[in-house]
Amino acid sequence: MGKSGVERIEFTSGYSISRIIKGGWHLAGGHGEIDPDQAIKDMAEFVEAGVTTFDCADIYTGVEELIGGFFKSFPELAKEIQIHTKYVPDYDLLSTIRPEDVERGIDRSLKRLRVERLDLVQFYWWDPDGIPGYVETAETLLKLKQAGKIRHIGLTNFNTRQLKAMVEAGIPVLTNQLQYSPIDRRPEKELVPFCQQKQIMQLCYGSLAGGFFSDYWFKADEPGVPLSNRSLTKYKLIIEDIGGWGQFQQILAGMSQIAKKHHVNLSQVALKWTLDQSQVAAVIVGATSTKHLKENLGVFDFSFDPDDLQGLEEILKQSLPLSGDCFDLERDKKGRHGSIMRYNENRN
Repeated sequence: MGKSGVERIEFTSGYSISRIIKGGWHLAGGHGEIDPDQAIKDMAEFVEAGVTTFDCADIYTGVEELIGGFFKSFPELAKEIQIHTKYVPDYDLLSTIRPEDVERGIDRSLKRLRVERLDLVQFYWWDPDGIPGYVETAETLLKLKQAGKIRHIGLTNFNTRQLKAMVEAGIPVLTNQLQYSPIDRRPEKELVPFCQQKQIMQLCYGSLAGGFFSDYWFKADEPGVPLSNRSLTKYKLIIEDIGGWGQFQQILAGMSQIAKKHHVNLSQVALKWTLDQSQVAAVIVGATSTKHLKENLGVFDFSFDPDDLQGLEEILKQSLPLSGDCFDLERDKKGRHGSIMRYNENRN
């Protein structure tokens, strides 16, 4: 247990992180105006509260630089943090990517973050089935790890078959970042059982469904389009796929009952549910401010009892299952989910 009761998890390598990770995607645009100076001060408040692990990416415009600014402004606090960034080569680069391109991308993250070694690089490849080269690119990342530029290698949004290919190629995958929540249980089909065998832990995003898992949306009318930010747009599609707004309200009703019983809020119930799932190391909570920091940390102050979980499971079983393995829906560029993605963000 860390500061303020924040749970921590130590990997077999001796690498320790907070079980709530401060997500950085919301700072990259599409979620309201960001004051860089205030964002850096907020990072300090997160660390002081015990949330010492930050998630970012090369394609999250400006976020690596913000964290680098935190290193400069709060050098003592910066010694406590772990930075999980991502290496996401542009879609248009995939067919021609070279080892020197990979190293250039890693060097750019090192420079932006003002560090000499990246704690965890989470690798993503936009089209593993259509464009070859992702295993070879991961092998280049492994060489950079051996050269001291990377401490650990993780993956993000690979499905089970693709993850197996990485493991069989000898890539030492420490973690896997994926979307996991009561309305997105695709990881349970194949990926989590495989990761149990290989001792690969999950870092989960989407556990609050972009904010839909909150008291604000319980008993609320179904929102129309356009929605107010990119997160709500993304997760509203998931809600539609599991059966629609009515089914989602049934889930919120069940979670609200549990929340009242334990004197917490609905968001805390959602986070706790994901944290309690097999092979889950941590949840990534996107934040543009410290507004919900205290309540999110309250997730460590209560536990479900068997009746809670049994009742919620009965409601969740009424949902339509999402098709495919992890991120298969989102990887289809022509589909409803894939068509809202941005594929060449490193050019910005």
